[in-house]
Amino acid sequence: MNKKDLRIVYMGTPEFAVESLKRLVEGGYNIVGVITMPDKPMGRHGSVLQPSPVKQYAVSQGLKVLQPEKLKDEQFLAELRELKADLQIVVAFRMLPEVVWNMPPMGTFNLHASLLPQYRGAAPINWAVINGDTETGITTFFLKHEIDTGEIIDQVRVPIADTDNVEIVYNRLMMLGGDLVLKTVDAILEGNVKTTPQEELAQIEELRPAPKIFKETCRIDWTQGVKKVYDFVRGLSPYPAAWTELHQGEQAPVMLKIFETEKQYCSHNYQPGSIDTDKKTYFRVATTDGYLNIRSLQLAGKKRMEVTDFLRGYRFDDSTYVK
Repeated sequence: MNKKDLRIVYMGTPEFAVESLKRLVEGGYNIVGVITMPDKPMGRHGSVLQPSPVKQYAVSQGLKVLQPEKLKDEQFLAELRELKADLQIVVAFRMLPEVVWNMPPMGTFNLHASLLPQYRGAAPINWAVINGDTETGITTFFLKHEIDTGEIIDQVRVPIADTDNVEIVYNRLMMLGGDLVLKTVDAILEGNVKTTPQEELAQIEELRPAPKIFKETCRIDWTQGVKKVYDFVRGLSPYPAAWTELHQGEQAPVMLKIFETEKQYCSHNYQPGSIDTDKKTYFRVATTDGYLNIRSLQLAGKKRMEVTDFLRGYRFDDSTYVK
């Protein structure tokens, strides 16, 4: 079978999944259908429906799109069977029932943004940066019952610099993911796939999870050390963004999102969360073993700004602190 005869169904939703689909289309592969999430209600009253990035690209290429509410819906399953896929590819979609992933004769493989078995879960890129890892990667693997546990087909390792935030790592992995998806499809076509059970790799080091990130997950704990807080901020920057509350006197606390920081190790007598500033050029927050110099931030109801712009407009007093 050649790539024009290989019938592929592609499943994905966010921007991360567009690159791999684009590479398949531009590479001349036969995409017979694209499965993505239903359009999302937007606007004040939810009156405007926003299609996913994957749908927008698929429509621009004239590809058939299915948007099931439920993946076990009989009508959807019938439509999926009619596509007669030989292979299904999943990139940043959702958990598939067995009736879906077990349908094509060549199987279903997933592109996951971590070096599996590390960081199984919804937010692998964020957690790798939050945990201060110096390396991450991407993995293709065949789907089976338990989420993110199938046999590994291929992996690519990628360094994480100390100055990288999650956006930089995300974009790097997105582009390399396109390469790996094509390489994996070609290997399947040629019958050259040699898979590795994740259990063999899981014995090397302690597994770390990558659970979904919620608003409360993003709250900064200033009682940790400089490095921990620094990594936490860049692991959530620019989205969804690490945050803290700015407290001043009897005023109601104000949410403060923090995007860029610099580490400053030193001994001091301040409580964690205490603020040290000249009110003109620097704004730093005490942690247990130094300060975090804030470089860019966003007050609730305001735009993101550099710290010097923030200091020009905000009036501090001796009671101001973050928590």
